[in-house]
Amino acid sequence: MSLAFNARQKIDLAVQDNVEQLPNYLLQQERVVGAMLDSKKLTPLGPGSFRYEVTSFQVFQLQVNPVVSISVVNTPGKIKMFVTDSQLDGLGIVDDFELTLNATLEVTSQGLEGEALLGVTVSQPPLLRLIPAKILESTGQSILNGILLGIKARVGKQLISDFQDWCTQS
Repeated sequence: MSLAFNARQKIDLAVQDNVEQLPNYLLQQERVVGAMLDSKKLTPLGPGSFRYEVTSFQVFQLQVNPVVSISVVNTPGKIKMFVTDSQLDGLGIVDDFELTLNATLEVTSQGLEGEALLGVTVSQPPLLRLIPAKILESTGQSILNGILLGIKARVGKQLISDFQDWCTQS
């Protein structure tokens, strides 16, 4: 039996200074992605391509360690990120894990606004077969919401700080 859950978050970031530099800043893919995610868990694979070890978490008695490949695409005033491949490290009992991410960050007259949609589809692990699917799905959705809220908090602080540092260095 497959389980599916997802979460969505929106963000509006006011930028006080150097707003006109935001489109150029978003072109700094490695820097921007590193500021949005935990740069210690991010490995550049080439232009517009990264490997990211998602923060591990526990679901009931199982330790979950997702690893994803992220593709990043720029268009004028916008950066988009999406997962191209995903796997679970350290959890050999699940064969069909799929993590999806579609995230956009766009320049506005006030600063930046963005939206992220995070989803997971996975078979129910044998160790959790006695737990009703609805409970597992609500737990999974809660975990995904927590991940997105953590990223949102990080973006709200780290990205703006990094942007200001970049402006100072430029």
